[in-house]
Amino acid sequence: MILSKKYKTISVVMVLAMTLFFGCESNFKEVQKINFSEFTPNGDADNVNLKYTDSGLIKAILVSSKMLDYTSVDFPFTEFPKGIDVTLYDDKAKTTRITSNYAVSYKITGIIDLRGKVKIASQDGQMLETEQLYFDQKNEWFFTEKKFKFTDLKGVSNGQGIDFSKDFKVINSQRITGEVETAE
Repeated sequence: MILSKKYKTISVVMVLAMTLFFGCESNFKEVQKINFSEFTPNGDADNVNLKYTDSGLIKAILVSSKMLDYTSVDFPFTEFPKGIDVTLYDDKAKTTRITSNYAVSYKITGIIDLRGKVKIASQDGQMLETEQLYFDQKNEWFFTEKKFKFTDLKGVSNGQGIDFSKDFKVINSQRITGEVETAE
């Protein structure tokens, strides 16, 4: 009789253990989701046409087929995954046009990262082409360490590494090759 009670007790304990073991679902995926914050934009816009004005004058027009706004993250930024087409206007209404296949603007630093077939063309006939270019909005200064091609009325030059002012008046280039006409 004692042996029979012992087997019944073991059987009951085994049934309970098996029920607990197989009866509980694995919530590992749910636990992972608790600590995961999704990286989604606050805003999503298609066919954007933004006009920036100052004192009633248009300073820039930005056109993009897609804009994603990530302003709620720790390091806020705005992304243009399908590229941009920007026209800048100076005080004398001269234009500079900037295009790229991708762009991202960082709010805290004021840096814009342009990538993929970046092209800047001024109304005066100056043009820069490269694969990546940064723009410091605060200082109105462009820079890159990538290879570039610069064309103006004096000729064409190629190099790796360049920085210049928004109006192309100050240009510092590195490792240059090409033919440029000089005033001699």
